[in-house]
Amino acid sequence: MNPLDQAVDQFSSFPPLQFIPYPPPLNPNPSPNPNLNSSSGPHNGTETSIENPSPIATNHLLSLTIPKKRRRGRPQRKATSFLFSPIPNLTLNGNNGLVPSSSSSSVASISALSFRPNVGNPNSSTQSVADTADEIIVINKESTSEALIALSAGFPADSLTEEEIDARIVPVIGGIEQVNYILIRNHIIAKWRENVSIWVTKEMFVDAIPEHCHALLDSTYNYLVSHGYINFGVAPAIKEKIPVEPNKPSVIVIGAGLAGLAAARQLMRFGFKVTVLEGRKRAGGRVYTKKMEGGNRVCAAADLGGSVLTGTLGNPLGIVARQLGYPLHKVRDKCPLYSLDGKPVDPDMDMKVETAFNRLLDKASRLRQLMGEVSVDVSLGAALETFWQAYGDAVNAEEMNLFNWHLANLEYANAGLLSKLSLAFWDQDDPYDMGGDHCFLPGGNGRLVQALAENVPILYEKTVHTIRYGSDGVQVIAGGQVFEGDMALCTVPLGVLKSGSIKFSPELPQRKLDGIKRLGFGLLNKVAMLFPHVFWGTDLDTFGHLSDDPSRRGEFFLFYSYATVAGGPLLIALVAGEAAHKFESMPPTDAVTRVLQILKGIYEPQGINVPEPIQTVCTRWGGDPFSLGSYSNIAVGAAGDDYDILAESVGDGRLFFAGEATTRRYPATMHGAFLTGLREAANMAHYANARTLRKKVDRSPSKNAYSCASLLADLFREPDLEFGSYSVIFGRKNADPKSAAILRVTFSEPRKKSHEGAKPDQQHSNKLLFQQLQSHFNQQQQLHVYTLLTRQQALELREVRGGDEMRLNYLCDKLGVKLVGRKGLGSTADSVIASIKAERGNRRPASTALALKSGTSKLKTGILKRKMVRKAKIVRSSNGSKVVNGAPANSNVVNGKVSEETRSSEETRTIDQMLLGTFGPV
Repeated sequence: MNPLDQAVDQFSSFPPLQFIPYPPPLNPNPSPNPNLNSSSGPHNGTETSIENPSPIATNHLLSLTIPKKRRRGRPQRKATSFLFSPIPNLTLNGNNGLVPSSSSSSVASISALSFRPNVGNPNSSTQSVADTADEIIVINKESTSEALIALSAGFPADSLTEEEIDARIVPVIGGIEQVNYILIRNHIIAKWRENVSIWVTKEMFVDAIPEHCHALLDSTYNYLVSHGYINFGVAPAIKEKIPVEPNKPSVIVIGAGLAGLAAARQLMRFGFKVTVLEGRKRAGGRVYTKKMEGGNRVCAAADLGGSVLTGTLGNPLGIVARQLGYPLHKVRDKCPLYSLDGKPVDPDMDMKVETAFNRLLDKASRLRQLMGEVSVDVSLGAALETFWQAYGDAVNAEEMNLFNWHLANLEYANAGLLSKLSLAFWDQDDPYDMGGDHCFLPGGNGRLVQALAENVPILYEKTVHTIRYGSDGVQVIAGGQVFEGDMALCTVPLGVLKSGSIKFSPELPQRKLDGIKRLGFGLLNKVAMLFPHVFWGTDLDTFGHLSDDPSRRGEFFLFYSYATVAGGPLLIALVAGEAAHKFESMPPTDAVTRVLQILKGIYEPQGINVPEPIQTVCTRWGGDPFSLGSYSNIAVGAAGDDYDILAESVGDGRLFFAGEATTRRYPATMHGAFLTGLREAANMAHYANARTLRKKVDRSPSKNAYSCASLLADLFREPDLEFGSYSVIFGRKNADPKSAAILRVTFSEPRKKSHEGAKPDQQHSNKLLFQQLQSHFNQQQQLHVYTLLTRQQALELREVRGGDEMRLNYLCDKLGVKLVGRKGLGSTADSVIASIKAERGNRRPASTALALKSGTSKLKTGILKRKMVRKAKIVRSSNGSKVVNGAPANSNVVNGKVSEETRSSEETRTIDQMLLGTFGPV
């Protein structure tokens, strides 16, 4: 039976889930930084907690049992759980903000929460019952189970993801509208998960959602559909949505693995013209199911690449399997281990060593906390071996062999040598494991590949060696053929990127090259054996074998029995760690002989004859030119941020990247690769829409001059950076330091001089002009001047000490840029403005906007984090009139900003005269 079919029933057994509608933490999706407080963090060897647990009411916790990634080979003995903090009673204050009430220990369902005006608010003389817009909506009585279903899909229970924040679905973070959005989002996801073979429409929810939230329903539904959280896959109702004739630009997808296929199908549904280039003779990439067969009609389907569907409650590939009507087989927990002599390992000894091993992982976790940043340069293997040496006199040889088996299992889970895995971040993805069983797909995962590749235009045996990208589009060169398109998606494995076999023109940004170099790409190999009959029994799916040679601890350390799912008597032996690299050069006959020796040592003492296999296959993923390895890991010196860096697009939305090495949440998994394909399809559609908007602006610049100016003023109401008289806007989805940004300098009432370390007698070339401009507009209105610069230059400018005058000097003399009026920016800036507007969406300006965290100027994390809510500044001008954000209260002000279009022609001429020749044309 498919465990996904029981999802709702399983969730219904949980107590009510409590939401915490507070503003999310600065970093909603952190990597488990050892420098942060993580006493209940993801590094504990026996339990994992969801990111950013609430500091309140931590004595009441709801747990959701999940398997850990590091137990990929052998199920964990002790359950691992996500932990959720309950919600306190909340009070709605007079400013529509949420504050905790005095009885914080009370636990109540979100549908039963009571909100009331704060009568103690001194700013409110009279209080009435809150508007319906200020109330948490009640959709149904299943908010708990719906929240858990959404959680399994990757959405936090009480905050927004970074992606949701960037999409600006709710204008104010942490308010009532965010809570209602979460409820609507969860309801839509749960509704589709009930029947993933239908196309869920927005109209299905209109009656259940209060009318005042219909606009929120629209944006929520559109977000979930466009980003591939619902209505994806291969169901007939979904395939019917693919238009017969594409009506959008052409896209070239490089690689027909799960990432490429997911993106191709989604882009086709969006209306793009898609061409997939695949170097192999088949689709699937590192997911490869080979049919093995012999005499007497014995045959079986062997998964030589990705084989286990992990966390099937939220796994999108489990959804695809449901759409196809394919049942899943749970990998059973029973996994006996056998010693060198073939005898079963004593269960008590097995438990003792496993407990000690988990304790060592706990110690390693605490060690990295104590070490701080230094732990980034230390390997997990070094830490574990150091701790284990403390027990060296207390263990016998078999216990040592058991310990090495667990090390091999850990190397299998990470496809990397422990000596090369980062102590600080090796398990940074643990908090995001999807709930549910680990499963095999009967008949092999190739069945999923075949369904996803159906009707997708794939050109096989096209080995790409050059990718050119620029403002006009892309060229992908495979052999002697050149394929041109508007955009390209590169889904090749990290091993291929590391090898440099694909030339990028222009070269990829150094930031991305460094990330490619830092991340690890490990190796796992297999020996698949088809036997005449099953001699090992059908009551288990896995069993292990110990080695007395640490360098060979990963050699055939684990066996997968596929007899119940492959259609025939199939055994697969795994080779991990250092042994996997040696295996690449081992003759296949020697490998099979070694495996048979192990099997005979286990079963012949039991009186069971081990026959010769009918057919055998040995993988060589390290030598495969289209993969050059198996899957990614975080090597010493790397971090989860590097996955984000690899995911960044380049070339102003022309070249994109997907694959398991581009997701920090689900790396080294099949579903992770699939999800990145859906992610990049959404990103590519976003950039294509932005370009379409820019073309409309460019076609009629005179007609759109006023609207562009108005649009610019609107965008600067919520700048991405703000310091002194300077503010900056840029595209948030493109974290490339060289990406374009627009800087605005506001000249208004003179402010108190800020020395910020500057010498009293310090002079610079722009000081006089700065003072003249401020004086000229002191009694009149604000002057806004602009320039185009890069994101990195904006960050550098923010760090300049000495106040606005020194920043102006640095801007003009050091960076060599010219400040101009709005009209002087030109068409290039118009394109940037249109792109930023398209990214932010057609939304009303937020009453409170998110400003970027000020701090280091280095783009270390790949995603700039939000820090605070900006507030309007109320000051007094020299004549006593009130000034809002530097503008006179009686001037033409919109949200505290002066509209440039209100200037008189005389004032404009004065501005032109002052700026001409010094800053540039106005």
